[in-house]
Amino acid sequence: MCLIKLNPLIDFDSSELLRSPGEVLLNDHLRPRTMTLSWLARRTGISLSTLRQITRAERRINAEFALRLATVMDPTPAYWLVLQARYDLAIVGASRLKRSRTT
Repeated sequence: MCLIKLNPLIDFDSSELLRSPGEVLLNDHLRPRTMTLSWLARRTGISLSTLRQITRAERRINAEFALRLATVMDPTPAYWLVLQARYDLAIVGASRLKRSRTT
């Protein structure tokens, strides 16, 4: 059996600007390679409307999408899921902080 060892103290560089996984997908992976969302939709089987929602941070990257993205791009499925988790944690944390300041 192969076990994955995770460091329980994994953290992210907080000095780096928070961007949604969709923004990373668009600006760091598609545009530099002059790829379009239409091309990505055809290659991954993810609908164009879903990809647009992901790039606008209206939809999350789930495990299925992460696997599909990894089939046509260099980053691994874990990369996409970690980006999504980091973004979700930051958004929820900011929301909780805002609520605690108003009470």
